[in-house]
Amino acid sequence: MREEVGKPDWEAFSGDILPLLAACSWHERHAKAILAPRRVRGTPIWMFGQRHRSMRAPLGRVAIIATWNYPVQLLGIQMLQALAAGNDVVVKPSERSPRSQAALVDLANRAGLPAGTLELRSHTREAGRELLARERFDHIVFTGSTRVGENIARAAAETLTPTTLELSGCDSALVLDDADPGLAARSLWLAMSMNAGQTCMAPRRALVDRRVYTRFLSELAPLAAAARPVVLIDAPAAQHVQTLVVRTLERGARTLTGVIESPMGRSMRPVVLADCPPDAPLVNEEHFGPALAVVPVSDVDEMLRVHARQPKALSASIFTGSAARGSLLSAELGASIITINDCVLPTAHPAAGLSGRGQSGWGVSRGPEGLLAMTRPVHIASTGTRVRTPPEVPSPAVAGNLTKFLTWWYGRSH
Repeated sequence: MREEVGKPDWEAFSGDILPLLAACSWHERHAKAILAPRRVRGTPIWMFGQRHRSMRAPLGRVAIIATWNYPVQLLGIQMLQALAAGNDVVVKPSERSPRSQAALVDLANRAGLPAGTLELRSHTREAGRELLARERFDHIVFTGSTRVGENIARAAAETLTPTTLELSGCDSALVLDDADPGLAARSLWLAMSMNAGQTCMAPRRALVDRRVYTRFLSELAPLAAAARPVVLIDAPAAQHVQTLVVRTLERGARTLTGVIESPMGRSMRPVVLADCPPDAPLVNEEHFGPALAVVPVSDVDEMLRVHARQPKALSASIFTGSAARGSLLSAELGASIITINDCVLPTAHPAAGLSGRGQSGWGVSRGPEGLLAMTRPVHIASTGTRVRTPPEVPSPAVAGNLTKFLTWWYGRSH
């Protein structure tokens, strides 16, 4: 991972390997119960003699088209859930991290999987197109950009193959008037700078109430001033972030450090812009790097208006002195993962399901819902041979009496 995508050793361990280990442990404890057959209760009175139960069956053959920003964590958890549900899995590694992901697949196969259960394909982009064109799957899992996700959705639609698409985020952090400005600043700084800002659930904009705005910036400024350069996936990614920063400065924003350094190839220093207009490029346009736009707002209603300008909905953060207030506000953000008084780190909980909305994709991965999404429900109804609803049409008299009784039954107060 260090050689392929530039991860420092600690980030490779804490951001990739550790969450995967936690997910493995969690599935060892909980997967059997989640996938176990269940008795279906609530059988209608006129279905006497019947017993109903629900089972989960594997989807069949699942393709996973992997991404590079967390090459071991994301692919590993997707493989884990698909395999634990009983599927055969075909992995197409990212062209940016092929050796890391090939090593992960090799470890899984060496752990004792039956031959042919987990297969590895070539990492090239052409191999990805050929995979979807030439092979038949029962489900496709893709993590990556919205643009590529749209192409995969079109290709899968031609064969009516269902998909799980984990696409780009462009997330907001809301710092309310009763928030701890220091805690908010430290949490957001870590989230926007870790993994060189290449996290789909990292905050791209901080919407800060004017009543705590000055204190928030004063806490954030020394962190920005002490920042060291980080390594992005390539030079064009760093240059794209720089372009948005420059365009936002032209709109009247200012940098907390007083200077803007141009990227050195794929390396750049994390940057925070204050006093950003709500319609500035860094506030609304997509990027994948260590840059945070800080927008002063008057109240929660203005926060929600600025937040709603972005069609991507993946996660959001709320900083407040009242957890109850944060919970009430969560319902209005449209995101699938909400963190209160923290950012990004809680999303690594192995039971936290992730589901995008809008241009952030569809389907669910991770947690109980993600495991169930790798299966299909099978409903089994068993009817007794003696005590049962008669298969014959009743006589007019019996039908009349049954109609009166059942009308009363469903009309009575329960």
